[in-house]
Amino acid sequence: MSTLASRLTRRTLLAASAASATALGEAPALAAPASSETAASGGLLRDLDRKIETAMARYAIPGVAVGVLWQGREYVRGYGVTNVDHPVPVDGDTIFRIGSTTKTFTGTTAMRLVEAGKLALDAPVRRYLPDFRTSDPAVAERVTVRQLLNHTAGWLGDYLTDTGPGDDAAARYAAGIARLPQLTAPGAVFFYNNAAVELAGRVIEVAARMTYEAAVRALVVDPLGLAHSRFFTDEIIGFNIAASHDMVNGKPVVQPDYFRLWRSLNAAGGLISSARDQLRYARFHLGDGTVPGGGPRLLSHRSLLAMRSDPGPGGTLFVELDGVGVTWMLRPSAEGVRIVQHGGDWAGQHSGLIMVPERGFAMTLLTNSETGPALIEELFVDDWALRRFAGVSNLPAVPRKLTPQQLAEYTGHYSRSAVGPGGEPIDIVFDLVAGDGDLLVTLGGVTTARLKFYRTDYALLHGPGNEPGASRVNFERGSDGRVDWLRLGGRLARRATTAAAARATASTPPATLFRHPWAQTAY
Repeated sequence: MSTLASRLTRRTLLAASAASATALGEAPALAAPASSETAASGGLLRDLDRKIETAMARYAIPGVAVGVLWQGREYVRGYGVTNVDHPVPVDGDTIFRIGSTTKTFTGTTAMRLVEAGKLALDAPVRRYLPDFRTSDPAVAERVTVRQLLNHTAGWLGDYLTDTGPGDDAAARYAAGIARLPQLTAPGAVFFYNNAAVELAGRVIEVAARMTYEAAVRALVVDPLGLAHSRFFTDEIIGFNIAASHDMVNGKPVVQPDYFRLWRSLNAAGGLISSARDQLRYARFHLGDGTVPGGGPRLLSHRSLLAMRSDPGPGGTLFVELDGVGVTWMLRPSAEGVRIVQHGGDWAGQHSGLIMVPERGFAMTLLTNSETGPALIEELFVDDWALRRFAGVSNLPAVPRKLTPQQLAEYTGHYSRSAVGPGGEPIDIVFDLVAGDGDLLVTLGGVTTARLKFYRTDYALLHGPGNEPGASRVNFERGSDGRVDWLRLGGRLARRATTAAAARATASTPPATLFRHPWAQTAY
C-alpha cells in the first residue's frame, strides 16, 4: 500500500485523539461607519485573527483561509503561505480541498433535482438504479435516497476503493457496495457513511443524465458564481493552490501526492474550493433560495429549510448531533438554537463550515496541514466561534467518575473496519478497560485515550495522560439494552464477545490513534 493510502485508511479508522496575513474584503470588509457596534465587531475579528495566528504558530500550520458572515457583513482573510518551499501568501481565493463538505453540494444538487421532479428523497434507490445490490438483498429493495444522504443506509461506510478516472467511476463504485457488510438496518442508526453519499452521487448521475461533476457544476457551482470551485486538477491551472503538508519532526513538509483524490470519491469529498466561494455558498444556504446579490432563484426557501430539518437518528461526530438532514449535520446547543455544520478532511487538507441560521452567522475555515484539525477543533468543536459570534454553545458536559460496576457494561474488545483504495480490507481492534472511574482506550497494551463520562452512554475524549479534550463519543445499545457499539468519530466500532473475535486482523499502529478529533469529519 502506498504511504498516502496507508495514511488515509488509518485516519478513516480511528484517527482521533504565526504567519503574515493580508485582510481581504467581500464587498465592504466591515467598512461601516464608526459606531460602538462596529468597534465591538472589529475587536472580535481581531480576536479571531489572533486566535488563528497563535494556533498556526503552535501547530505549525503553514496556511489558513477564513470567511465569516456576521451581522450582515462578510470578512474574508488569508494567513500564512500556500507552500513552505515556494511561499505565496494565502488569500480569500486560494483553493484547498474541502473534503466532505462536498457532501452538502451533493445534497444541494439532489434538492435541485427534487424540485425539478427528477428525484424523490423517499423513493427507493432502485427506482433509479434497478440493478443496485447489497450484501443483504432486502436492504437493496428498500433503502431510500434520503437514507443515503442522512447516513442511515446501514452498510460499512468507509469504502475508499479507487475505481479509475473514467466517467464510469461512480457506476463501478456503486456496484462494489454489494461487497460491504450490513451493520444496521436502513434508517435505524446514524453512522458516518462515505459509501452511501457516494452512491447518492451515482443516483444524481442517472437522474440528471450527466456525470456527477457536471451535474454539480451545472446546478450549483456555476449558477452560484463559485469561480474557484472545481473537481478536477486540470481545471485549477493558474489558481493559487494550497499545497498539502505533513508534519515531520515538528516542521511542515510539502507532500505533493497528498493532494490527489480518486474520482470514485468525488461525491463524498472531491470538491476543491476557496474561503470566498465557501462563504458565498453559506450565504446562499442562509438566504431565501436566490443567488446572493440579486440573482435567480435556485431553490425554494422550503427546500433549504428541508435540508436542515427532520434529522434522522442522532449520536456524535466530535460534537453531539440531533442527526443529519439532507447532508447537513444538525447540532443542538445549550440555548436551544440549532447549529448547522459540516467539515472535511483529506491528507494535508482540513476544513470546517458552520452556520447558525437563526443568528445569521456562518464561518468557513480552510487549512493546508495535517495539524489543521487542532485549530478547527479549537474554533468549532470547543465552540469558541459559536459563543462569540452567535451567542450559542455546546450542551453542557461535566465529567464524572463511574464505579467499576457501572463501567463493566462498556468494557471489552472493539473492532472497526474499512476497505482501502486498492480494495483491501483494513481492520483495527482495541480494548476499553476500566481505570480510575474512566474508560481507558488501549491498543496493543498502550493507552491511547481516555473516555470520561458526562451522562449515560456519552463521554468526552481525553488524551492518554488525561489531557482535556472537547470531542464527544457515545455508545449505541441493541434491542436487548446491552452496549453493542462505540460511536467514535461518527463511525461504529463493534463490541466483540471475545478477544479472538475482535483481534482477527489488527493493522494500525498505536501512534496514529486519536491524533486529531476533527479529522474524522470527512474520511
